[in-house]
Amino acid sequence: MGCRDVHAATVLAFLSGTASVAGLLAAVLLPNWRQMRLYTFNKNERNVTIYTGLWIKCARFDGSRDCVIYDPQWYTAVDQLDLRVLQFALPLSMLTAVSALFLCLIGMCNTAFVSSVPNVKLAKCLVNSAGCHLVAGLLFLLACAICLTPSVWVIFYNNYLNRKYEPVFSFDISVFIAIASAGGLFFTSVLLFLWYCACKSLPSPFWQPLYSHAPSMHSYASQPYSARSRLSAIEIDIPVVTHTS
Repeated sequence: MGCRDVHAATVLAFLSGTASVAGLLAAVLLPNWRQMRLYTFNKNERNVTIYTGLWIKCARFDGSRDCVIYDPQWYTAVDQLDLRVLQFALPLSMLTAVSALFLCLIGMCNTAFVSSVPNVKLAKCLVNSAGCHLVAGLLFLLACAICLTPSVWVIFYNNYLNRKYEPVFSFDISVFIAIASAGGLFFTSVLLFLWYCACKSLPSPFWQPLYSHAPSMHSYASQPYSARSRLSAIEIDIPVVTHTS
């Protein structure tokens, strides 16, 4: 496997990262992070479920899809610590993952469309595709950690709310979407790391730096002269005659 070829691993990593970012976007926008179900013992009334998201809150009667109470300003008055942390963590995770996708795309385009021997004048400005994939894998791993930690915390915080108040709280589908997206980001980073480790023959440096000059110039470097090379042509061409008794 060579670093100068576009492989299925890098394409699959890019597609997996894109799907994970789309999942994070859905988790951020959906108002389904926590449910609070309110029961009534009056037969003439219906139970109410309050859906709490990161930005809005919606209250619905059982069997209805319309919001009886819709609060679009909920993001300014969030009184639950885990949701407040998620308001900052998930957008930051998305930004990190998008940056990783951009680097991964640059690496693939550089691999596919740039010649193997760079121009000497532009050598210092060239982008190393393997280095792009390595940094992208690190960013995907960072985005996974930023997303996964507060998303799992929602589950434990939900149990805390049930113990503190009443057992009416439950986490909703956005928690599973965020955790699955974090798993996708981790899978993407693993793919890029595996590709980076397999695309070079061992032993090799862990990090491929940017080109300081064109690789073709390495083969023309002057070699040190030996002691015999400094001899004159006459001295070299003189045959050695030995006398035998």
